[in-house]
Amino acid sequence: MIEFTLWDIIRNLLLAARWTVLLSLAAFICGAIVGMIVLFFRISKNTWSRRIASGYIALFQGTPLLMQLFLMFFGLPMLGLRIEPWTAAVLGLTFFASAYLAEIWRSGVDALPLGQWDAGASLGLHYLQELRLIILPQAFSITRAPTVGFLVQLIKSTALTSIIGFEELVRTSNAINNATFEPFKVYGLVALIFFVMCFPLTQYARRLEKRVQAR
Repeated sequence: MIEFTLWDIIRNLLLAARWTVLLSLAAFICGAIVGMIVLFFRISKNTWSRRIASGYIALFQGTPLLMQLFLMFFGLPMLGLRIEPWTAAVLGLTFFASAYLAEIWRSGVDALPLGQWDAGASLGLHYLQELRLIILPQAFSITRAPTVGFLVQLIKSTALTSIIGFEELVRTSNAINNATFEPFKVYGLVALIFFVMCFPLTQYARRLEKRVQAR
């Protein structure tokens, strides 16, 4: 058994937590970009575009995230594409996030009265202008709370990437526990770090939700 002081454990966990934060931000930003594209397909007037987007969303919402990560990390090399744990983690979480964000934002678009579209048309705006100037700003405002809430879910979901070898908070904690044999202390600190990262966002999402309800 290797001797670790409490500070040694905390320091190593905090260093690993940086990768958890970085992965969460990368997946959320990339997921938002892809999710925006999926959203455009989902609310398109073209039937096939809507079906493709619906199928995409159903696929990534209806399958376990762990299986998606396995397919990225173990499946792509079978097609001749060498992929590192970081890349597989970002790709897997990006597709996962894009499906949920697209559906969250679609609910915001659907919540707007049809009169908003009519108002844009009466001003002579074409479809994309209506989306950019009228529909999407309001839809994003309505769905800020669930969007932040999903970010909390995404941060916690990064723990699954430890299984494909990505050195984030949970994988580092496993290595420390194997060296110290102090699971209660190690995993208790991991839970505390996740709580510190997620709790402020949870409270922020609740405040946003109250603002929307107060309108």
